[in-house]
Amino acid sequence: MTTQITSARPAAGPRKGSRRRPAAPSATTVGRPGFAWALPAAVFFALFAIVPLIMVAVLSFMTWDGLSSPQFVGMDNWSRLADDPVMLKSIWLTLLLTVLGVVIQTPLSIVLGVWAAGHQRNRAVLSVIYFIPLLLSATAVSVLWRALLDPNFGIPAEATWLFGDGNLFGEQATAIGVLAFVSTWQFTPFHTLIYQGAARAVPQVLYQAAEIDGAGRYRQFFHITLPQLRNAMITSMILMIVGGLTTFETVLILTQGGPGTDTTISAYYMYDKAFKGFDYGTGSAIALALVVASTIISLIVVRVSGYDKMRSSMEGVS
Repeated sequence: MTTQITSARPAAGPRKGSRRRPAAPSATTVGRPGFAWALPAAVFFALFAIVPLIMVAVLSFMTWDGLSSPQFVGMDNWSRLADDPVMLKSIWLTLLLTVLGVVIQTPLSIVLGVWAAGHQRNRAVLSVIYFIPLLLSATAVSVLWRALLDPNFGIPAEATWLFGDGNLFGEQATAIGVLAFVSTWQFTPFHTLIYQGAARAVPQVLYQAAEIDGAGRYRQFFHITLPQLRNAMITSMILMIVGGLTTFETVLILTQGGPGTDTTISAYYMYDKAFKGFDYGTGSAIALALVVASTIISLIVVRVSGYDKMRSSMEGVS
């Protein structure tokens, strides 16, 4: 009879001198900083955006000249704006300038952005020169073009064969054309920068596959580049729309709403009512209407374009 002797092994444990690895952080803690990190920005945004917006909303239901005590008038400011022909005209002019900005700047920015993303000779130098207007403020740009287009001492006075009497600010059509041109000259470099970054993010493997299939440069642009720029295009258009609805400095310096009220857009009309006419209640109503209109239009663009369900343009590319 044989007896089998078994010895129990000691439980496994950390070896002497070895260090225990710390437990891996859970998925809920990775990349999710606490609320304290966002608190300074939230306080800053509340003080300089939310609180003033609430004050403007309250003031839009009052009458105030800036000196006496505000008086509650209910919907009187809003009802007067609804029957004000200048206000209705300013809405149409604001929409016109916004549409002109989107229609002109979008194709121009796309072409320049795609070109700037390439490897052409002297591309970097030309891009730097082209981006100079982006470094200037809207006030500086407006003062510059006001001097250049002065009917007495500017370019139109020296080129009457092209500009006629030289007074580009004397008629509505030419004045609106000047506003659209100056806005395009100043803000196209910004949107070009957006498209340049998006074009550089397009995977090169797509172009290589297209070349193997025999696609030329133009087919690659329309069938590869443009679809890949969709998300950047939506972002750029939203910024153009909001910027067009809130344009102010350009009109103030170049035309001051003239001739007459032919270039009086909503933002300038708000300034005219509040700071020239000392009617801060009506001016606040116009400001609140601009905020609401900008928000609604932006949300419509986001929903219609599917931007809220945006996916990466590199999805499926290995």
